[in-house]
Amino acid sequence: MKDIEQLFEKKFGASSCAFTVRAPGRVNLIGEHIDYNDGFVLPMALPLSVLLRVRPRDDRKVILFAANFDERREFDLDEIEKQNNWIDYVQGVAAQLLKLDLPLRGFEGVVSSDVPVASGLSSSAAIEVAAALAFSQAEQYSLSKKEIALLCQRAENEFLQVNCGIMDQMAVAACEKDHALLLDCRSLEIEQVPLKLQDHAIVITDSAAPRTLAGSAYNERRAQCEEAARILRETDPQIQSLRDVSLEALERAALPEIVFRRARHVVSEIERTIEAARALHADDLETFGALMNASHQSLADDYEVSSAELDWLTNWARARPGVLGSRLTGAGFGGCTVTLLEREAAGEFFALLPKEYEAATGRAARCWICTAQNGAEVL
Repeated sequence: MKDIEQLFEKKFGASSCAFTVRAPGRVNLIGEHIDYNDGFVLPMALPLSVLLRVRPRDDRKVILFAANFDERREFDLDEIEKQNNWIDYVQGVAAQLLKLDLPLRGFEGVVSSDVPVASGLSSSAAIEVAAALAFSQAEQYSLSKKEIALLCQRAENEFLQVNCGIMDQMAVAACEKDHALLLDCRSLEIEQVPLKLQDHAIVITDSAAPRTLAGSAYNERRAQCEEAARILRETDPQIQSLRDVSLEALERAALPEIVFRRARHVVSEIERTIEAARALHADDLETFGALMNASHQSLADDYEVSSAELDWLTNWARARPGVLGSRLTGAGFGGCTVTLLEREAAGEFFALLPKEYEAATGRAARCWICTAQNGAEVL
């Protein structure tokens, strides 16, 4: 906090009118590739976060310095045009706020982040939600967490041209400390599920593998899911999406093999996510860990979005004493894994994994112990 205040003063001078917004990254504990199929997801907010310290201006200019890139960018609220860099996330949010006829004023400030970029931990959603909070705080009006999530999703869909679901923005906006967020991606109803980790820990491991196939594979998998739902709808008009399909009905249907396997992952993953939430309510972390393992195998075998690095990390973790479960998280093909383990096993995990992973893959992994944090807030 002090670092961003000092950097702000260095770049823009001292000001009593400046304020700071924090928006966390998120990790999805289970429920992968489910949000665009109207299913349930179970993310938590991370200690890793985007900080945005700004001072309102009297004109329509937005001027930001990004500490991570050591560069300054700006735009005018009356002339929003894509710049093809990080400030487009802020521009996209501004464009959506303008569509809602909400009052906007410019601001100047500093943005800093320790959420790894392109690792599947929602660095983009974090800066979008931070920007939405900054604009609303500058004009002293409030938006609900659901409103913020939806407008940030529209910013990503329409301005950034990324066809994402609602999970990332809702998790960043609405998570609560020491809880996972069970989100119904159809109704947008949320439930705060207690995450009791006194003797256990969540470890995020960044594989450092580039997610070069994630974008094209995401669009392909989404199309395959839509194709499965379309075929199933021919015999049951009540089916809107794979959310409405049981495993029994799926196995009876005449689907092409690859489409069947994609759909089987989705239908089974929705069931696993509901079971996982029940397990957390019952403080049954053994069952939760087993569901994480089953999720990864489904993502690797049926959905085919894992990679050699992600499989290595999950297989290595599961072989360690004290590990209850490990799975890839995010779109896949690179990015991160999430592991549930006994807290006393974390020291050896951290000591051995980086060097053994580098010896096996030539890549340098990073690990974090993460507790569930609050969603975005004005500090």
